[in-house]
Amino acid sequence: QVQLVESGGGLVQAGGSLRLSCAASGRTFSTSAMGWFRQAPGKEREFVASISWRGGTTFYADSVKGRFTISRDNAKNTLSLQMDSLKPEDTAVYTCAQSQGMSPTRNYNQYFYWGQGTQVTVSA
Repeated sequence: QVQLVESGGGLVQAGGSLRLSCAASGRTFSTSAMGWFRQAPGKEREFVASISWRGGTTFYADSVKGRFTISRDNAKNTLSLQMDSLKPEDTAVYTCAQSQGMSPTRNYNQYFYWGQGTQVTVSA
């Protein structure tokens, strides 16, 4: 059974930084690609970033490229998302997800396990 638990969300001013973490249980974390998605009020869930099973390949949404960095520590079963230069439009619930495959993907349907999410609020 895989469980994903996010932490690190909160309230920050525009231009500030936050670091999200996702703790994973189970034995499949180190052989699975991982991703971060977000959903703002009244909007559909959108892809944020994805990382391959070893961490060598990453994908980012154009809206966060250059500001967010996804990383993983397979020894600790942990996924992270460093968010810098935050903007009010980054406000959303951020959720980590574990893919069925090893390669990073933007495709929502490729992710089999999902966390509960953590709220990120960026004030102007």
